[in-house]
Amino acid sequence: MEKKLHTLPPLPYAYDALEPYIDAETMKIHHDKHHAAYVNNLNAALESFASAQDKKNPTSLFEKSAEDLIRNLNDVPEEIRTMVRNNAGGHVNHSMFWEIMVPQGDKQPKGKLLEEIQKSFGSFEEFQNKFNDVALKRFGSGWVWLVKDKEGRLDIISTQNQDNPMAEGYLPIMGNDVWEHAYYLKYKNMRADYLKNWWNVVNWQEVNRRLNIKN
Repeated sequence: MEKKLHTLPPLPYAYDALEPYIDAETMKIHHDKHHAAYVNNLNAALESFASAQDKKNPTSLFEKSAEDLIRNLNDVPEEIRTMVRNNAGGHVNHSMFWEIMVPQGDKQPKGKLLEEIQKSFGSFEEFQNKFNDVALKRFGSGWVWLVKDKEGRLDIISTQNQDNPMAEGYLPIMGNDVWEHAYYLKYKNMRADYLKNWWNVVNWQEVNRRLNIKN
């Protein structure tokens, strides 16, 4: 059986496309170094297990998408579970992150997404405030998410490191990376400034598309 290795997706825009809110150097390092490392480490973990366990036909791990690995972490062999959790999470999180940003994004969502946000949080402004507050309270490295549960309800949660809400049964609709490598070159220790400016590059059309994905 041929092994299907995970690959680094290209950025959907130029490194400097999100300036002045996110600088080109940060985007280049974030994508080409950090995201690439998650992809390489995920493949290395799967290949190392396959090499050590070749008599047990572990190549089925290579048939699974990174999303499937996250959703079913208990099915991943214990020897590599932590590596898969961290690196499949990093791969999936960042693949989404690039897609939900866009140059010259709209200031707020429209249509169904706006209606759902207003229904869940009172107003778009209240949603933004809560989202930023949760992000500020994330101690150390992690993510803040707008998620949909199995009943279709929206919520805002935070995860540590590269954990993804799919591991807990949620569908991530939108997420912001609050690891320091996402903003430190431009904003230094001012996470609040980064969070405030990030709203200028949100791709609300993509977030709306993700809202309509079945969980």
